[in-house]
Amino acid sequence: MDLQDRAETLARLMEERLDIRGPDLAAKTRRARRRVPRWLRRELMALVQALEYSRHPKFAARIDHARIETGARRAQNWLEQVDATDRRKSLVIHWLAGNAFNVLVVIGLAVGVMAWRGLI
Repeated sequence: MDLQDRAETLARLMEERLDIRGPDLAAKTRRARRRVPRWLRRELMALVQALEYSRHPKFAARIDHARIETGARRAQNWLEQVDATDRRKSLVIHWLAGNAFNVLVVIGLAVGVMAWRGLI
């Protein structure tokens, strides 16, 4: 599998599994930020840089294909293990839990102010 095919596969997986939109792998990697581990961003950026180097004949010789292939394989394995539905479900649960906590804090403050003013 050449670099371009590998990049397209990883970009498709990022869109399917992590809901990251973008025109290419470079844009999706920049948008991923905290959704992916740091080592994965590093490997993806190495692949993006290798793609840029492959367009120039002198720089193409500097590409470490073994490292890029190993990193791309690790990235693909990680992305294939991500469960998109579980990720979405946990995002909704965390959002609801945060809002429930905020409502409880506001109610507690309101009761505290009412008690302080002697209304309770």
